[in-house]
Amino acid sequence: MRGPAGPETGESGAAGAAAVLAALDERGGTLAVAESLTGGLVAAELTAVPGASRTFRGSVTAYATDLKRDVLGVDGTLLGERGAVDPEVARQMAAGVRRLLDASWGAATTGVAGPDPQDGQPVGTVYVAVAGPLGAGKVVALRLNGDRADIRKESVRSVLGLLLSELSGNGRAQDTEQNGGN
Repeated sequence: MRGPAGPETGESGAAGAAAVLAALDERGGTLAVAESLTGGLVAAELTAVPGASRTFRGSVTAYATDLKRDVLGVDGTLLGERGAVDPEVARQMAAGVRRLLDASWGAATTGVAGPDPQDGQPVGTVYVAVAGPLGAGKVVALRLNGDRADIRKESVRSVLGLLLSELSGNGRAQDTEQNGGN
């Protein structure tokens, strides 16, 4: 799959959640999720899949900035300087929830669903991130359109798509992809 599934493909968040859980199960991996703007929607998609408990450890909905710092371990100086809507904050959230909940993979969402801008960022600015067992992580910046519900729904699809992409690329194909091969 190239990138996150979107409405044009017809793939729902539920299909993405099932694919992520199946990929984790095949690898004996586990997942923890840190959510801000999605407010638990990623966890809801994952737990809607029968058998999710085999791989999904849990989630932290860190809506408040101080929870990102105090619970997930996001650097307080970073939060003070850049705010919560930042790619490095997303990366640290994913790594922090992975450590906190003792999972092999962590995923995170942070951004602005609206209706108002936040931290100097316009509505639709979203960062999704994953952190894997080798300490590797990836952050994707999104510029989403639509209302609050649309932005949150697409953020869920995007983080699940990123995670599935990273899980699929883990191992042999990872070197080829990182070096621009086919």
